[in-house]
Formats: sequence, C-alpha cells, structure tokens
Amino acid sequence: MLGLGAAGIAAAPLLQRSVEALAQQDPTGLTDALPAGGAFRYYSVTASVPPKSARSYRLRVDGLVDRPSTYTLADLRAQPQTRIVRDVQCVTGWRVPETPFEGVRLSRLLDAAGVRPEARAVRFTCFDGAYSESLTLDQARRDDVLVALRMQDKPVGYEHGGPVRLYVAPMYFYKSAKWLSGITVTEDVRPGYWEERGYDVDAWVGRSNGRDDAPTA
Repeated sequence: MLGLGAAGIAAAPLLQRSVEALAQQDPTGLTDALPAGGAFRYYSVTASVPPKSARSYRLRVDGLVDRPSTYTLADLRAQPQTRIVRDVQCVTGWRVPETPFEGVRLSRLLDAAGVRPEARAVRFTCFDGAYSESLTLDQARRDDVLVALRMQDKPVGYEHGGPVRLYVAPMYFYKSAKWLSGITVTEDVRPGYWEERGYDVDAWVGRSNGRDDAPTA
C-alpha cells in the first residue's frame, strides 16, 4: 500500500499535465468533470458564506489613507475596467489555462484613497468572516492585480467569490481572496489565513511554496 501511494504521488504531476493538455483540445467539455481536468475547484474555509446581492454589497477602503471610502457594486462598475487573460495556478497543483478576469486595478482604488507615506502593505478581508490576505504596497500597485468583477467573461459568481474578489495574476491562487469586503492599508505585511498555516507570504508562481510550476505571468 505504501508503494502504491508513493507511485501515485510521483505520477500525479505527469497525469495532471496530460489531462490538462487533453482538456484544452476537448470540444465537449467533458474533461471538466475529471479531477485535475482544467476546471476550477471550490474552496471555502468556513462552513457557509452568506451571499451578497448587487444592492447589499459594500467594499471598504481604509487604514493608512487620507480618504477612506466605501464602494457599492455600481460604484466599482463605473470605474475604468481592465481585462487580463492568464493561467490560474493553485498551489495544490491544478491549473486553469487562459482565464479572463476583468475589474478595477487595485492601484486605482489606492490612489483614490490617498495612501500615506508610512504605508508599506495592504490587507484584504472577506465577508465570509474568516479569510484574509496581504500584499506589499509595491505588489498591490502592479498592473496585473485587480479588484475583479468579472471572471470567464461573466460576473464573478458566488461560488468563485462574487460579487467581487481579488485577483493577483502572478501569484498562486490563494492570494486572490474570494468574497472581498475590505482593503486596509497597513504599515507592515500581516500574514493571511494560509500564511498563518505555513504557506509562503510572497506566493510567486514557480518561485515559492517548494513548487516549480511555469509562471502565470
């Protein structure tokens, strides 16, 4: 049994790449039903997450800023939108190729809030009541970091963290916090939910967490 388990672990990366290659050429979409079939997996760290409607959703930007703000979904939709198409890579190994995300650049919201000179990081909180994430201020200002309103060319669904989630294109997907409700500018990086459980704080795909995945950006 131990030998079979070790063989399965050793063969898993090869099997995943094979299935993903097949999924990209599958017009039926049936490979999405397979484990590691190029489809998203559903993750939540809580037993349940109360949904937010377009009318009830709010996003708060505060902390070390001159102009704290609260955005409705309509406010965010009225902002200039940026579309990014990149692979999504989970630290557990699966990848979804060429996934479109669209939303407001995080840097735009930070600039609107007026970040104070002593600020060095940004903390993200979520309306599931448990999840959190952080980026350095330089990371947060990258052009490929979005407050995402759309995913796969449709509004971000509840199961994917809608109506609004974070999207950090060059990092493992745990950095792209679902059900985003708060953006707080801080003096130092505060480890997020998974970093407190051993994951890397700087989660660059292919350069962290002991993995060698191809970069997503």
